[in-house]
Amino acid sequence: MAQSDTVDRILDAAEELFADRGFSETSLRMITSKAKVNLAAVNYHFGSKNALIHAVFARFLTPFSATLENAFDELEERCDGKPPTLNQTLWALTESAVRMPQRNEKGISIFMRLLGLAYTQSQGHLRKFLEQEYSEPFSRFMRLLKEATPQLSSVDRYWRIQFMLGATAFTMSSSDALRDILQNKLGVETTVQEIAARLVPFLAAGMQAEDAMLVPPVGSKVSVA
Repeated sequence: MAQSDTVDRILDAAEELFADRGFSETSLRMITSKAKVNLAAVNYHFGSKNALIHAVFARFLTPFSATLENAFDELEERCDGKPPTLNQTLWALTESAVRMPQRNEKGISIFMRLLGLAYTQSQGHLRKFLEQEYSEPFSRFMRLLKEATPQLSSVDRYWRIQFMLGATAFTMSSSDALRDILQNKLGVETTVQEIAARLVPFLAAGMQAEDAMLVPPVGSKVSVA
């Protein structure tokens, strides 16, 4: 078996098991069994379970980051010195993701499940790895978001970004199930690209929505000076 083939088989097995079971619940023995390799192969190519987790993320994020940086370069060049709009920034991010070459049809949904787990499970080593390796494109995206939403306070922007990430993670990680439901309920077929096209304006509207803290509750009386 070629060395690269062994690495790919280990990574394929690891990302699928991590996405289905979580990081802590997935053992190296489960991964070697699914990949049909021995434990020595995992230790030789990766050295540790943490390093294997990092490699699973890097396999998607490294080419994605390069694609995203190019998309941001092209976007800012088209805007000729003016800040890109929120829609343009979100489109650059989303299109970079959906246009990435996929090893299988579930590539995006699996990775989005993994990304959600990176936030919800206690994996400090992973968050540190992501911050060290991919801080540049992430910081650039955050800068563009800030420039596109100058009306928001830092606190409001923080929460809206979290809501946006949550909606994106749920939608894209569940895209296969959501497509099946749409097909069964309404007889309509759709693609991941079409889902993204519907998601972006929804996210942009949420980021720019009126501040709920300033809107009086339904039924409350508003005094007039």
